[in-house]
Amino acid sequence: MESAVVASLLLFLFVGWSHVAEAQLPIPAKIDGFVYKRAPVWGHSVVVEAFFDPMCPDSRDSWPPLKKALKHYSSRLSVVVHPFPLPYHSNAFIACRALHIANKLNTSSTFPLLELFFKHQEEYYNTPTYNMSRASIIHHISKLAVRAIGKDSLSAVQSGFNDSQTDAAARISFKYGCSRGVTGTPYFFVNGMPLSNSGSALDYKGWKGIIDPLLGKQ
Repeated sequence: MESAVVASLLLFLFVGWSHVAEAQLPIPAKIDGFVYKRAPVWGHSVVVEAFFDPMCPDSRDSWPPLKKALKHYSSRLSVVVHPFPLPYHSNAFIACRALHIANKLNTSSTFPLLELFFKHQEEYYNTPTYNMSRASIIHHISKLAVRAIGKDSLSAVQSGFNDSQTDAAARISFKYGCSRGVTGTPYFFVNGMPLSNSGSALDYKGWKGIIDPLLGKQ
């Protein structure tokens, strides 16, 4: 009897898995992510992909040492940041959408806006915004985004939140992370391979310990 139950359960799981496997994730027009300083990604450089939640303290703490590594290695290191809004950070999806809006309006403003989110992160945590409406939060974030994009960009930023394309882009960023097995932030891939210590901030010494041997092999 037990073997029959197990067999039935396995058949159910197989059919369910087969059904899920057939569902095609949305394919973006270009690969997801924001390339730091628009450096060439595929070439002779080591490529770091960082999945960041703008509302995640560990993502915030991970960015300065990674930027320091970028400065040290120059063209030998390329970094692609993928926005990955964690569902338990209430305003993370709005922030990620703002990054896509900024990137669409002015590509040079994307990382300055990310750094503004990191700087003012605590203002957008769940508790401080508990009694705020979604519209109020979007307005507040739009005003923050103007500081990175340009002083005359407020109406364009606000319009961006009514643009279905920016909504789709933010959704695809999240689904892209899920398709890569990302379960938290920060999450790092180096030359396509996941780092075993993802999920916590990595210091500059840690990055050198990873990157130096790879450059030596080139």
